[in-house]
Amino acid sequence: MADKFKFALAVLLLVAGVAGFYLLAEQAMILRVLAVLAGAALAAAAAWQTEQGRRFFDFAREASTEARKVVWPSRKETVQTTGLVFAFVVVMAVFLWLTDKSLEWLLYDLVLGWRKL
Repeated sequence: MADKFKFALAVLLLVAGVAGFYLLAEQAMILRVLAVLAGAALAAAAAWQTEQGRRFFDFAREASTEARKVVWPSRKETVQTTGLVFAFVVVMAVFLWLTDKSLEWLLYDLVLGWRKL
């Protein structure tokens, strides 16, 4: 029951931060943004105290650790792969255009006998 109360408090703090942004409409933009950030920070702190919050933050930490293990492609590999994708798109565009024009000629000129003016 305490976790539900803490989670509800976290949601209310987040809503209060967003509401502060709109209530401070006459103030400088930095103050309005700080109100949202403060609300989000307090909401995160309250959510961290719940079981679901601790599991979420553990998951986020593990996801960050796994992302560091990823072997990212080099610049050369990225450029080559992008070039292949663009080349494939151009080839497919030409192929589909030729197919469209061939079917248009076959249907309109040969089968239906319609002549374009």
